[in-house]
Amino acid sequence: MRLQGKSAIVTGAAGGIGLAISKRFAAEGCRVALADIDPVKAAAAAAEIGSGAIGLGCDVSAEAQVVETCRVAAQRLGGLDIVVNNAGLMTFTPLEDLTQAEWMKVLAVDLLGAFFFTRELMKRAARGGAIVNIASVHAVETTPNVAPYAAAKAALLSLTRSTAIEGRQKQIRANAILPGAIDTPMLWDNPNVKSGAEVIDRADVGRPEDIAAAASFLASDDASFVTGASFIVDGGRLGRL
Repeated sequence: MRLQGKSAIVTGAAGGIGLAISKRFAAEGCRVALADIDPVKAAAAAAEIGSGAIGLGCDVSAEAQVVETCRVAAQRLGGLDIVVNNAGLMTFTPLEDLTQAEWMKVLAVDLLGAFFFTRELMKRAARGGAIVNIASVHAVETTPNVAPYAAAKAALLSLTRSTAIEGRQKQIRANAILPGAIDTPMLWDNPNVKSGAEVIDRADVGRPEDIAAAASFLASDDASFVTGASFIVDGGRLGRL
């Protein structure tokens, strides 16, 4: 169990990729705090996992809530070694119709939320640590009507690189995963997919567990010489676009 003795916070953890990562971490011996905007679902997911997992309600776009979530998690888990910034928000509006409020709503969750958790880990990490940012292939190849999401995910890659540079003295590693089409409600509820504007071949659709496997590696000591990297996990779909 390569995460034995570690403690982690996973955001957006009540379902989909976040839940799969939480389960994989727990199976690898990690003590996990599942943070989600819905505290009831977070608690239920933690109970499903068992193994000392805890569920915490947290709006990642609210700075004070992030600070408190990290404090409680570190206290209850006996420290904080790993953060997985998975919580995400996607909107579907043409550029000409976008408002500042819509931009800020997406950036607050997809970018600032990751920054808040990154900052808290960097403040607390006396024994090194690992940050795994769940970005998206939209950071490098995108589709119409998702500009705030694509921009936020591209910026998340930049934040990952900056964190890797500034975290080196504290032995904090930061890496990003770029999932492709993954079998989650976010994929199938996407209006671009429903309308056919974005065509998804079922053979190109991965499982949340595929992302969890990559996250487990990047969070572990097996990746001790990996930092500032962007891992595309999409079954090769991006290479053919």
